[in-house]
Amino acid sequence: MKNDFSKHWVSSISPKKQRKYRRNADLNSKRKMLSVHLSKELREKYKTRNLPVRKGDAVIVMRGKFAGTEGKIDRVYTKQLKVTLDSVKAMTRKGNKVPFKFRPSSLLIKELNVSDNWRAKRLENYGKAR
Repeated sequence: MKNDFSKHWVSSISPKKQRKYRRNADLNSKRKMLSVHLSKELREKYKTRNLPVRKGDAVIVMRGKFAGTEGKIDRVYTKQLKVTLDSVKAMTRKGNKVPFKFRPSSLLIKELNVSDNWRAKRLENYGKAR
């Protein structure tokens, strides 16, 4: 099997090939894979279903043992395709608290961080263009 990444790959029913595609993707593509669903209010406002997550976005955990927990994005791990929240910590066997890493598919964005002017302008265009 080749280890090269191809944007022209359509899909496969093989989980092995799906994992390979995600693992070998370049960072530009992985950034898009870190998209999180928007709440109903934000979905109506921006006319889009999901957006790439950023540090500072307020989210709700929808699945898993932390379901229902709200928090802000603390860190985004682009290579691992995971994010951590500031309010959620997991206990290790030694009793230490470490940040719990979430997949973006289990989160829902409640409030966007628009402190960055570039992102704010980009979001304005989302509502107009679509």
